[in-house]
Amino acid sequence: MMAGNNALTANPPTSAIDITTHGSDWLWAVFAVMLLSDLIVIVWAYRLPRGHRVFHLLPIVILTTAAIAYFSMAADLGGTPVQAEFFGNRHQNQGATRAIWYVRYIDWVITTPLLLMELLLGTGLPLSDIFVTVFMDIAMIIAGLVGALVPSTYKWGYFAGGMAALFFIWYILLGPARVSAELIGADVRGIYTRSAAFLAFLWLLYPIAWGLSDGGNVIHPDSEMVFYGVLDILAKPVFIFIHILSLRTIDMSRFGLTGVGVGGVSAVQGTRTGGYFNEKPGTNTGAVAPVNRPVDPLPAAAA
Repeated sequence: MMAGNNALTANPPTSAIDITTHGSDWLWAVFAVMLLSDLIVIVWAYRLPRGHRVFHLLPIVILTTAAIAYFSMAADLGGTPVQAEFFGNRHQNQGATRAIWYVRYIDWVITTPLLLMELLLGTGLPLSDIFVTVFMDIAMIIAGLVGALVPSTYKWGYFAGGMAALFFIWYILLGPARVSAELIGADVRGIYTRSAAFLAFLWLLYPIAWGLSDGGNVIHPDSEMVFYGVLDILAKPVFIFIHILSLRTIDMSRFGLTGVGVGGVSAVQGTRTGGYFNEKPGTNTGAVAPVNRPVDPLPAAAA
């Protein structure tokens, strides 16, 4: 309780509807989970040889960003007051402001594209499809942030746009990406399907949390922090550990991510837009045939 009291004393709430010491204490606990998970993944990643760290390095960025965001929210920083549209609670005064935590959206605009890359880099999906999926994810987060900052009914227009982007992401995760993973192997397809289903289900719950908090002002900010905190723990450290543990027996060269470049530094074996991941067994892998150059005759003097 002391952590929450100290934070709210140093950084007093600026909104009529804001977190209390209970919410701050919970946020400190989530921060500790993110930080501890981050340290574990850092040690784990750098115990692996070069070329085998890609699925561990992305989580380092994800968990570091999440830890910074939760530190900010636990300290009652990174939020701004916005007039709420609805006032369903009889203890809330009409026209009161609610705290909107923009630092959470900064977290998501960095971490959720990286979570998608953590999944999709192991499928052989063309890079163009990955880029479009990442863009739709960023568009979804920005729509959620703008909608949260709009005090009028127009916020639900942004919510609808964000949901449309989410539907596109679901289509890629459960459709083309799964088919592409199957071309690598049945074992890779099984790992991907379980991880994608887990993440897709969790991302279904985030719009519900948004509608109850930033959108509809139905639940108190303390309850909002618990809702989002549980989701973030499941979607970040829990998902990350499950996913990379599932991949521990898979040869990374099957993903084209362990090629050796100059000086032994790992490099990606080309892009997947026309590479061998999308070829059936026995077909051309896209290798370039050597070019036979004519040999210049020796100069007459040398002869």
